[in-house]
Amino acid sequence: MRIATWNVNSVKQRIDSARTWLAARQPDIVCLQETKCPDEAFPRLEFEGLGYNVAVHGQKTFNGVAILSKFKFDEVTSGLPGDDSDDHARFIEAVISTASGALRVASLYLPNGNPPQTDKYSYKIGWMKRLSAYARERLAHEEPLILAGDYNVIPTADDAKNPQLWVGDALFLPRTRDEFRTLINLGLTDAIRAASDDAGLYTFWDYQAGAWQKNNGIRIDHLLLSPQAADRLANVGIDKHVRSWEKPSDHVPVWVELDIAAK
Repeated sequence: MRIATWNVNSVKQRIDSARTWLAARQPDIVCLQETKCPDEAFPRLEFEGLGYNVAVHGQKTFNGVAILSKFKFDEVTSGLPGDDSDDHARFIEAVISTASGALRVASLYLPNGNPPQTDKYSYKIGWMKRLSAYARERLAHEEPLILAGDYNVIPTADDAKNPQLWVGDALFLPRTRDEFRTLINLGLTDAIRAASDDAGLYTFWDYQAGAWQKNNGIRIDHLLLSPQAADRLANVGIDKHVRSWEKPSDHVPVWVELDIAAK
């Protein structure tokens, strides 16, 4: 089973490239972020026409997450638990039946947090603490779990071409990285790092200052796996070439293959 995550930076603007990539990569489940449209405006028919079931949690102009699945959803839950006043569309979870039991997949778009001296950073840290609380509860079920999305976290200096440029940025602050390690240390596996310790594995290149042409990238899109999912990890990949396409997102798809059979 191939599961992917991609911050498309406006799903309506990325329809053509999304269809091209889906046809080539053939993922079974796709987690999308920054869809930037309310639920009723999501281009559902275009994806259903490719054989995907669609679950969305969106809002107008910004944020927005979705899950595409070639398998039926048993359950879909929108919104990260822990703060009923949080109306940002940043989290959606789906449960899918497989031959070996339930598979739980979450698509998340973690807050950016900049500027760090503002409430935006406090919101980011609070969101990360809520995510850890959610993960702790879900891990207790001892089932395959994938937390996929744009984390807006550069975990280590090896995850940036020029880490010195990110000192003081909310994505790379020590407190941000500490919260990410707290999440990982609950028992999750960073799929990309399970496969390689190499530097230069990036998922995001800014539109500004020729970042793509200079390969001035960072790795902020992650697939975190529960032990039951990590035990079935067969392959991982970053589809870097998608960044060179016409009208690209500033992020590229990241995917894993798990040794899990469909029901």
